[in-house]
Amino acid sequence: MIKRTYRHFSDQELVAACLKKERKAQKELYDRFSPLMKGVCIRYASSEIEADDILQESFIKVFKHLSAYTDEGKLGGWIKRITVNTAIEFYRKRAVYEKHMNDLALEAESGQASELFQTVDLDLLRREIQHLPDGFRVVFNLYAIEGFTHKEISEQLAISIGTSKSQFSRAKKLLQKRVKEIYAPEPLKERHAK
Repeated sequence: MIKRTYRHFSDQELVAACLKKERKAQKELYDRFSPLMKGVCIRYASSEIEADDILQESFIKVFKHLSAYTDEGKLGGWIKRITVNTAIEFYRKRAVYEKHMNDLALEAESGQASELFQTVDLDLLRREIQHLPDGFRVVFNLYAIEGFTHKEISEQLAISIGTSKSQFSRAKKLLQKRVKEIYAPEPLKERHAK
């Protein structure tokens, strides 16, 4: 019996093998793309456990709809789109975010904030993004990281364009505030502690 390995298969060959329900090919597809998609899930999730749930649900959809992959774009991009849409669905199911948005009133930050973001540790920034309120986090990820327009975000989340813009602006200001607090000189931190 010849053992079949799929590591050297192109994406198209791997898809063909997966469509034939070859389990090792399905495992290779998952192993090939899950680390990247886990990063996408973490950006949208409020916890590691939720990110794992989104990832699992995303790959269930990938395998269920694999026959719809048309080979016109990169397989990774197709899987990423499914993953982002799954994250949005998770958000919709559990979020009652309008209340939170109305309760938050954030101050505008100075122009120094954008300079601050250029020196921030990316892991720290990712953690701070995860701690944003749900609506802020989802809109921030969709707009700043995924490149969606506010119109697309409003359609995906069933919110107004104005709400999308407002949530992005508030998310950015909240991130700026948190980053400033973390990177603030000690005397400034002491003044806020009093």
